[in-house]
Order: sequence, then structure tokens, then C-alpha cells
Amino acid sequence: MPALPPSYAIAHATPSVETYIALRTTTGLTPFSPEASARALPNSLFTVLIMHEGEAVGMGRIIGDGGCFFQVTDICTHPAHRGLGLAKAVMAELTTWLDGNAPRGAWVGCRRMGRQGGCIGSLGFGRRRRRLIVWGWRG
Repeated sequence: MPALPPSYAIAHATPSVETYIALRTTTGLTPFSPEASARALPNSLFTVLIMHEGEAVGMGRIIGDGGCFFQVTDICTHPAHRGLGLAKAVMAELTTWLDGNAPRGAWVGCRRMGRQGGCIGSLGFGRRRRRLIVWGWRG
């Protein structure tokens, strides 16, 4: 597990809707509506926050059905706190949880978004050579 710098701590907690939207917006991820976020967050399988002086400055979640399919998502670090290994610490927490909770043979996905996600290759995630078609629906 990567060591966090002093004054940073890991919390296994779900962010508030406001914190979730603010982190996604500040880090360049597409923000979801408060209504969508309020539905999604309690349905997370596992959530990690990086706390600094009482404020969430990074996060990551695992979503899915808890048996066959797991998706690592929402990996982000506030721009003022990047370069400290915080995303690697989040990913390490998430993969530790997956090691203890995902059944053998389960599918675990992790999409890289833009320039983010540089640490995922070092944690066992790799590109699949098969062609992947992703359909998206916007309500």
C-alpha cells in the first residue's frame, strides 16, 4: 500500500452528493445531477475518499452487481493535490477490496478517462486485445 503524505488519510466512506459533484467537476470528470448522484452513491459496493484537513480531495468507487461484474470508477484527485500518489493509494485500496470480495472469474473493468489513470497498469489492469464496443445512453 503506498504511503500517504502527512496530513492525508484514507476513509472508507461515501461522499455527500455535494462533495461527489464538486470533486467530479473540479477534476474534469462529467458532473452528474444531484438526483442521479443521490441514487448512485448509496448503491456503491465500496468507496474510498482521500481526506486532507477534513476535506475530501480524492476518491474512487467500485460499482456493480457484487458477483459477476465490478467496475472501478470515479478515480480522481483534486488538481491542487496531484502528484502525491493519492490516486495510486485509492487504486490500491480498491484493488485490495476486490481481492477480498470479488469471486474468482468475476469481470472487473476500469476505464481510463483522458489523461487520468496512469496508475492502473501497475495494479493489474491492462488493455484487452478484443474489440470493445461501448454503447452510451443519455436520458
